[in-house]
Amino acid sequence: MLTLLKLLRDGRFHSGQALGAALGVSRSAIWKQLQHLESDLNLSIHKVRGRGYQLAAPLELLEQDQLAASPWPVSIHHSLDSTNAEALRAVDRGVTAPFVVLAERQTAGRGRRGRKWVSPFAENIYYSLVLRMDGGMRQLEGLSLVVGLAVLNALRDVGVSGVGLKWPNDVLVGNKKIAGILLELVGDPADVCHVVLGIGINVNMRVASEVDQAWTSVFLESGAAVNRNVLVSRLNDSLLMYLKRHEVSGFSAIQAEWEQNHLWQGREVSLIAGVHRVDGTVLGIDQQGALRMRVEGEEKVFSGGELSLRLRHDS
Repeated sequence: MLTLLKLLRDGRFHSGQALGAALGVSRSAIWKQLQHLESDLNLSIHKVRGRGYQLAAPLELLEQDQLAASPWPVSIHHSLDSTNAEALRAVDRGVTAPFVVLAERQTAGRGRRGRKWVSPFAENIYYSLVLRMDGGMRQLEGLSLVVGLAVLNALRDVGVSGVGLKWPNDVLVGNKKIAGILLELVGDPADVCHVVLGIGINVNMRVASEVDQAWTSVFLESGAAVNRNVLVSRLNDSLLMYLKRHEVSGFSAIQAEWEQNHLWQGREVSLIAGVHRVDGTVLGIDQQGALRMRVEGEEKVFSGGELSLRLRHDS
């Protein structure tokens, strides 16, 4: 089925006879494969008598040779439950970190707090980088915020203006989400552990009725489709630079840059933790990446994976 998709990805018409000859199968077998492409991958295929079959839009796939300059080994998958889940399975199998897992689609993509991450085929980036951490807790301080900066700069490199950060793990354009980050850890954080840096970027997505929050994509912001191989390469380079800075100097060396790009700096917010809510004003972050807020005239610091930050209705 993937071989057929590669023949069709140029967006031109191809006759059933030519496709069958290229794959060494009958025209009826081609028809069945086309039906699977439509149902399994939710692709739109035009069928015109006398002309053949055509994808509704040209399709650009992730390609191993275009990512050959990656600083880490890369595996590309046609379909996964989630790249983070596959990355964790690879750690269990003994695959040596660092390495990157990419997928053309996810059937069970996850965001923070168990939310679904909508993952249509060949439209966005679903990316997980696995790192081995030997230096204890210091290397984990502010790590998700460091990843956010790397994603932000990769997006700027491909022409997305107005992009900024929201504590702790979101990348926004205005109030619309364009990327999200999910870190997962296995092992002993005080000794030796592996951390999975999961990144989802809306790249060429134009419609997504399942998304339950305001969102945007690189295409919607720039008006042009983006080569995802190019963006993955920019992301790799940006991550390598920021991770090295973090390893050498710690999060405190990056703290000011993160605050400069925080869209909600100085804003009136509500911090949600389960059924509890704290209202206050964002002051910034501390040297470990925790959120600093003024609450009833006092500065308080908050950190933790299950916290959610929202703008106050009267802000």
